[in-house]
Amino acid sequence: MSFSTINPTTGELVREFPLQTDAEIFEALSVADRVYREDWHLRPVSERAEIVGRAAKILRERRDEYAALPVLEMGKIQRFSDFEIDLVADILEYYATHGERLLAEHPLPDEPGASLVAEPVGVVLAIEPWNFPFYQVVRVAAPQLVAGNVVMIKHAENVPQSALALARLFEEAGAPQGAYTNLFCSVEQVATLIDDFRVRGVTLTGSERAGTAVGARAGANLKKVVLELGGSDPALILEGAPLDHAVDQVVMGRTYNSGQGCVNIKRVIVVGQDRGQQMLVALKERFAAITVGDPTDEATQLGPVVSERALQGLLGQIEAARAAGATIVHGGHRVDRPGFFLEPTIITDIGPDNPLYQQEAFGPVLSFYVVDTEEQAIHLANDTKYGLGGYVFDADVEHAKDVAARIDSGMVYINSCFADSPRLPFGGVKNSGFGRELSELGIGEFLNRKLIRIADQA
Repeated sequence: MSFSTINPTTGELVREFPLQTDAEIFEALSVADRVYREDWHLRPVSERAEIVGRAAKILRERRDEYAALPVLEMGKIQRFSDFEIDLVADILEYYATHGERLLAEHPLPDEPGASLVAEPVGVVLAIEPWNFPFYQVVRVAAPQLVAGNVVMIKHAENVPQSALALARLFEEAGAPQGAYTNLFCSVEQVATLIDDFRVRGVTLTGSERAGTAVGARAGANLKKVVLELGGSDPALILEGAPLDHAVDQVVMGRTYNSGQGCVNIKRVIVVGQDRGQQMLVALKERFAAITVGDPTDEATQLGPVVSERALQGLLGQIEAARAAGATIVHGGHRVDRPGFFLEPTIITDIGPDNPLYQQEAFGPVLSFYVVDTEEQAIHLANDTKYGLGGYVFDADVEHAKDVAARIDSGMVYINSCFADSPRLPFGGVKNSGFGRELSELGIGEFLNRKLIRIADQA
């Protein structure tokens, strides 16, 4: 096993990095634990926030340099990579600006002399994915560093240069050695880190299988864990939804980041047979017109998926769905060119016994359903083990809110496919995990909310 950059656009190996030894991993943990105890958590919040804010400034000044790495390592379209770096800078600035307020002492109004103070817990181990190699990491690192914790990051094996760039970013911003630590380590080494008492919290964004393993290990060690495990996000197109707008949003919501996003629209559920057929025809036309190609080309609308393994996995899901009775109404094949490209795909006739009914397709594969009633749409949306995001489209916003309240998910967006902001909490329910990142909720996941009570003097 090694950490390797393989360009998904060409399939070529660019660079490899060896795994760290056990001795190196645990020396890094010793350094992180020491800097936490003797330095980082003792600094004023304002000083920690200043360093995090400086990282945002560096990112903005050198955006092109940082944005080139996701394009190279995971095939992200250039303009989407630019957007990711801008969003990461926004997150860093948010916690740098609001950290003192979010961590302020909180008096308990019904108990005179009692208050809650926010204290860090120590070393937080974060296991992060490749699909947003900067954004996913900073969702953890920015709030936890401001809070006074130190972070150790085990990034995905296929984005090592992005991982190293983040470590350099915080070093250049002035963080002491050990406040932010990048690890090139194996799954087995991650397990031994979770077992170590000095690691006080664990967070993972990844697959349901990985979340089960990490959650079990952390639980066995009595450690707080936050898990974000993907989803099968439905988009409900209600009877009053303008179809042209819904089509635009579904196309963007399914193909953004080559369909490789936890809250990408995965399933479309249209209320009304006639409207369903109209929308399917429109989506087929739009998918057929999508330009698939080099992510550095401004004309490209859909880039490659991340790896040969990912591509073969998607092709296997498509074939299994077909074998179980589904209809491939558009796409479904590998694109005949170098690299890891899949045609944008639409699949219908997916019954409850079809494996795709419960699976997450992590790529440009859209499941399409038509139902007769709103009640059926809500039931179908909730008839999944996942519960990360959801989407409701309707001209009547108040009615859309009522429907959104009945969707089993951590987030629901009305009349848009995305709403990225550091002020909005991110997380799910059911098998999509638990806990939240971003906003004031994200900074609180690895804090000791300590009660301080002053005795009455009477």
